Order: sequence, then structure tokens, then C-alpha cells
Amino acid sequence: MELTLIRHLPTRWNELGVLQGSKDIPILEVNDTNKLAIDENKQKLKQKYSLVLTSTLIRTQQTAKAYGYEDFKLEPLLNELNFGEYEGKEKKLLIDAHSSDWFSQPRKLELGERLVDLENRMLTFIKKYKQYESILVFGHGSWIRACLSHYRYGTINKMNQFEIKNNQLLTIEVREEEFEIERYHL
Repeated sequence: MELTLIRHLPTRWNELGVLQGSKDIPILEVNDTNKLAIDENKQKLKQKYSLVLTSTLIRTQQTAKAYGYEDFKLEPLLNELNFGEYEGKEKKLLIDAHSSDWFSQPRKLELGERLVDLENRMLTFIKKYKQYESILVFGHGSWIRACLSHYRYGTINKMNQFEIKNNQLLTIEVREEEFEIERYHL
């Protein structure tokens, strides 16, 4: 399966460096700079995808619409990590409190949800949609970083060593053997 991932467009909280997580924060008005970046990304997109998906959070749906997609499916497995008490607070506070585990062993962390549960959601997503040829996903930073880390290293433990910017696009070729479809438990 070819999986194309686009992180949602910027929100006010992104500009402030504040964690959104499960909070339903809308994107900012799409400005000329964002329109140009969208047009550049559209040059890299296929004419047709087997499936176009967003999370249930409004910022991903608004991003899909900004790209011209109206006929997308909501998928809760794509929802952003729940940061618990850190939602609505600066990301720096989370990093200060959990820096060693955040960057090297995030699977050990439990915020508003366990990061191992984020990993399991991502793996469940891969298993659920593996029969599709190509999928376009409008998603979130933590979910995309978890997917990329697992794709490259077989675990999410390096996910916070990546930066995925708002509106960044990446495509990976998912083969089931690279995403060992199993449940992890701590």
C-alpha cells in the first residue's frame, strides 16, 4: 500500500507552541503562503487515491477541504495523541518533564493515553487498510512521526527525533512485513 501523509495546516496553537492533542482546534485562515505550499504538494499527489481519510478532529478535515477534497472518510484511528494535562500548554513543559523518555523511549510514557496505545492505533490502521493500493491521509504530527519511526526502525521509540511540519507531505510504501502487526504491551 502506498500511504501518503499530510500533516494538517497550522492552527493558532501551533503558532504558540501549544500542544493540541485531542482538543478540536481549527486551522488558521488559509493564506497565500499556505495556498502556494498546497499547490506545491498537489503536484506530488496522485490523480486518484483508493481512499482519502482524515482524523475526527476538525483541523484535518479543514486541511483536506483546503486541498479540494470533500469526499473523505473520518477515521478515529488517525486521531492525535492525547497529551492529557499537557493539552493547551507549551510543548516545552512536556519535554522538560519527560525529556529522556520523550526522545528515546516514548513507549514508556503515559500522558492522556499511553504512547504504546498510539502505536497500537497506528498498527491497527495499517492492518485495517492494507488491502488498499493508495491512501491519502490528512493527519497529525505525533501519529505521522509514530508511523514514520515504526516504518524506519520497527518501533515508535525514535518518533520524537523527527520533525513533521504543518502541511508537510511524505509518502511511504507500506509492506505488512515492515509493520509487524502485533500488539505491544508494557
